Formats: sequence, structure tokens, C-alpha cells
Amino acid sequence: MRKTLLGAVAITALMLPGAAMAQGGTIKIGILVALEGAFATGGQDGVRNVELALKQINNTIAGKKVETVVAPTDTKPDTTIRMARKLIEQDKVDLIIGPLSGSEGIAMRDFAKTIPDKVVINGISGALETTWVDPAPNFYRFNLDGAQWGYGLGSYAVKTKGFKRIATIAADYSFGYTNFMGFAVDYCKAGGDIVQRFWQPLGQSDFGGIIAQLPENVDAIYLGLGGTDAINFLNQYQQAGEKTRLIGGTIMADQTVLTARGKAKEALFGTPVSGPFANDNPDPAWKSYVKLYQDSFPANQRLPSPSLFGLGYYTATLAAIKGLEAAGGDLSNGQAKFKEALNKLQLDSPVGKITLNENRQATGTVFINEVVDGADGNMTTKMVAKSDNVTQTLGMTVDQFRALGLPSRNVVDCAKLRSGG
Repeated sequence: MRKTLLGAVAITALMLPGAAMAQGGTIKIGILVALEGAFATGGQDGVRNVELALKQINNTIAGKKVETVVAPTDTKPDTTIRMARKLIEQDKVDLIIGPLSGSEGIAMRDFAKTIPDKVVINGISGALETTWVDPAPNFYRFNLDGAQWGYGLGSYAVKTKGFKRIATIAADYSFGYTNFMGFAVDYCKAGGDIVQRFWQPLGQSDFGGIIAQLPENVDAIYLGLGGTDAINFLNQYQQAGEKTRLIGGTIMADQTVLTARGKAKEALFGTPVSGPFANDNPDPAWKSYVKLYQDSFPANQRLPSPSLFGLGYYTATLAAIKGLEAAGGDLSNGQAKFKEALNKLQLDSPVGKITLNENRQATGTVFINEVVDGADGNMTTKMVAKSDNVTQTLGMTVDQFRALGLPSRNVVDCAKLRSGG
């Protein structure tokens, strides 16, 4: 029988240090995080980073003890809602931090509307629709969405790398569409052409069919994959003897991929990628966060540096802490003071100041990096550019952005975008 982390026994075992039955003078936080499936390693780093943020305040906010319960998911929306309902109805949590994956986020947006007296702070899920289409007034996302993370990479690929004709392979679900959309908008505006697109279901292990169909007359291939999907693709790509240069989607060159065993990841050397952080960011806030992470866990129980998933959950927990402190720990009256504090919050995070728009969606910095060899023997990334104050509409007006359509297999149409149609 396939092992699973989704049973009640596992949930109890996953309660973070200090967790106990809720009682007076406590704030109980539910951590909704994928610990099964393609992003299990990232989910584990998410849990580590929740612990890290709470440890800095001694698990205490406004004189109240903070207790946490981890509810593990497998990235499937129905599982996510079942676990979220358990957190609310059985574990009696005061708020939820999560989820991790794109389609989970859309599902949690809708679930949040059924619990208007509870706050939900996104973990790291990045589907555009979560905060763009009929957003829930009690759902907050302090990370950029996938389209924002992809923006800036396209123009860098065209203007700096000279990649003017590409084929693309991306995950066939909400985040894959969203991340690709941000890249494609920027790439097409810069004059690039996408000659062929391939879509791969999340969690598939066989990429042989797609690799065999890749066109030869392209400058590079965009890869919008992550987790074990990315690792499986790179293994099969190298085994097939392919040499075409690569462009990485945001989760393609995360620590969860770059530190994986085997040499397949070496195919990423020199690959440009974009996302919410740069490993070599000289900003003191980032360097302090990385050192804190490394000093807080034994080397064999963490990644060499925080992953994208870990950063997301750390930032979300930090936002919860700051909001609760500003509210004096008061969660009465439908958590009105807490919501008011979050609405006004300008969060000083490890990757700079984060503000929220009218959809409670983050505006912040996108980093452009290239994959290089690290001093510790692992591959890492080097910052080559960054864009500050990237908005949810990618610098367009709301009407212009809406005219693109929602993320899908067919968005963006390069010719239409360049013609202004």
C-alpha cells in the first residue's frame, strides 16, 4: 500500500514543537502545506521556515502563546479543502497559512469565502486567479504571483542572451500557465517568437515523447517545471543527448532541484531564471535571513539555503506575526483588527518591502538569475538583474492586462500582443 501523510496519525505527528490543545491565551495557526507529490521537498522547507519565523518571537505574540498544527496535502485541490476544513472544524485554528501549489490556491480562495471570520494567508501558491478573479476579502497573498515572477526574464532572454526563437515546455495546470504567461508577455514584447508549445501534466514521469518532438531550429527551450518533474525531465533530456540551451521557469532552478542527487541538473548550467529571490543578493536583510536559516537547522536537515517554498512560508508567517502584533493579538469581532492591520501592512521581508494592492496581492521585486557552480559543490544561482515594484498587472493598466485573458495554454499570443490587438 502506498504510504501517505494524509491520515490523522500523521497529522498529529506533524504538529510543530509546543503544539497542544487550544486554550485561553493562545493563538492557534494551521499550516496547510504539500508534503506529498512533486513538491514534497519544498513543503518540508516551508514547515522549517514557519518554525524559524515563530522561533524568533519565542512562539509568543502579544503575550499569547502560538500553537501550530500542520495539515499535509498532496497538491490536489480536493485534498487541500478537506484538510483546511479539518483545521477549522476539528483543530479549531484561528487562521491558516497556506497553501503551496497553484490550483490549491484557487480552491482556498473559494473556501476562504465560507469562513469569513478567519484569515487565510497564502503560503507560496502562485496562480493568478487566486487574487485576480473574484478574490476573497479574508485571503491575503504576500508573495508575488507566478506571472509577476516570470516578468523580466523574457526581455533578458532576447536582449542579453539572444534567444529570439524558442519552444516551451510547461506544467499543464494553473501555476504553469501563470508563470509562463508572465514570461511570454515580456518575451513577446521584446521581439521573441514562441514557435511551439508543449504542456505536461503535473506529476508525470515520462518526458520521452515531448523530447522527441522538440524542434531543432530554436535558440532555447523554456522549461516551466519544478520539483521531481524538473529532475525527471533533466535526467531524460541528458540521456537523449539534447544540447539546446534552456530558459528556466521560476521553480525550475530552485534549491529543491539544484541540490538533487545526480548530474542531470548540470544541464541547467548558464540557464537564466527569474523569481522572488537571488541566492547572492547582497542586501543585509537577505544575508541575515539565510544565516539564520543555516544556523537554525543541522546541514543534513535543511537545504544549503532557503528554497522558494521556504521563503514563501517564512514571509507569510512574518506577515501573520506583524499583523497580530499590530492588532494586539485581538481576534474578536470576526478578526476585524487583524484584517485591518494586514490591509495596511508594509512588510519588510528578506527580499525587500512588500505592499498589497486592492486585491490583497503583493507588489515587490523580481530577480533575474543565472545557474552557476557553487563553492560547496552544489549548483546555485547568480543575480544578473532585478525589477522592483512589479505589479500584478505587469506594469499595464487593468484593462490592458484583462485583455490578455486568463492564464491558459494559449495565452499569450505574441503576434497579437505586438500588434496591440
